[in-house]
Amino acid sequence: MMKILALLGAAATLAGCASLNHIDSDVSSFSRWPSGRAPSTYTFERLPSQQAHPQQAQMLEDSARRAIEGAGFSPVGEGKAADVTVQVGARITETDRSPFDDPFWYGRYGSFHRPFVHGRIGQPFWGPSWRRGWGPGFDFPYYEREVAVLIRDRASGQPLYEARAQTEGNTAGLANVLPHMFEASLKDFPLGSTTNPHRVVIDPAK
Repeated sequence: MMKILALLGAAATLAGCASLNHIDSDVSSFSRWPSGRAPSTYTFERLPSQQAHPQQAQMLEDSARRAIEGAGFSPVGEGKAADVTVQVGARITETDRSPFDDPFWYGRYGSFHRPFVHGRIGQPFWGPSWRRGWGPGFDFPYYEREVAVLIRDRASGQPLYEARAQTEGNTAGLANVLPHMFEASLKDFPLGSTTNPHRVVIDPAK
């Protein structure tokens, strides 16, 4: 079963993971930011679909705000024209993953490697004792998270910087993961990257 929890704008299909100590995002970034141009003022631009859901759009913008201002931008003053507009989007997809989806489950020792991707909860569980109380049909909730950022020159509408990031894990991460994914998306600003996708690691404690 698959359920999309939030869909606000476009995002890429990449790979990544998150843990309690750090958040790993796979990021693709592309830049046409003019050489010598310093970041200045910004304002958010909402797509029509986002305008139809203002509370969700506000939540998403609040999640991205720290990352945008950390890249050097500042909110435009009231009654003034911003230097750039920023579109942000996110999608969180819930999937039910059964441990029996793992082809290695039926190995010699009955090993189970992927209740969470990359063994983030420690070593694999072994032996028939783990199987008692668990059986086919038991599903683990799992979440694929995606965010996207698009920065445009306000006067011309020219896209100047685009970045997308993806992580996955066992929580939706609306409050404690998405802000750091936006931070990862803007780590390459203003140059962008020639290697896409690439891994960006964020330490939430910093």
